[in-house]
Amino acid sequence: MAVSFDLFGTLVDVDRPVEPAAAVADELAARGVAVPDGWADLYASAHVDAPAGAEVPLPAHVGRALASAGVDYEANAVRRAVVAAFDPDVGTRDGAPAAVAAARERGPVAVCSNCSVPELVSRTLIRSALDRDAFDAVVTSVACGWRKPAPEIFETTADRLGVDPADLVHVGDDPETDGGVEAVGGTAVLLDETPLADVPAALEVISA
Repeated sequence: MAVSFDLFGTLVDVDRPVEPAAAVADELAARGVAVPDGWADLYASAHVDAPAGAEVPLPAHVGRALASAGVDYEANAVRRAVVAAFDPDVGTRDGAPAAVAAARERGPVAVCSNCSVPELVSRTLIRSALDRDAFDAVVTSVACGWRKPAPEIFETTADRLGVDPADLVHVGDDPETDGGVEAVGGTAVLLDETPLADVPAALEVISA
């Protein structure tokens, strides 16, 4: 048995930009990138033809959006702007450290997170009250290329933890995305049914 945890909304809460397009535009402008007219619509439109379930890194999306308007920019300016736009204030959710500790008593533990922004998961973990060394693996959609509920991200997580996907228990807050672990034979523990404070007891029952 191994346990993976969703990050945002499960172990931590973060402040997200109210208007992501505007936040990215401000950071682009701060780096000398000309933000084209109609940026909000460009930001909201698809620019990368990706397979169903695949993750499109946000810097790639933003770069394609700028290119579609004929905007040139210095190398890495877009990535730096995106990372800065989503730089988080982090709050650790009540019960999160205890849930992770309980999972470690039963086997290896991972974070398995949907996130299209590079560095955001690592920054979030560093700023949280969680012990980063408690996680044997950190799997993000931006790194592995697939978003939950795609089976590939759960298969990657199980592989990183050295278990069969059927032996993976995934804890998360979103039935649609986090519940996708069941498609690979794993077990979902969803916070709308099992509050975070009750996760240790739920893991004990599952592992019995």
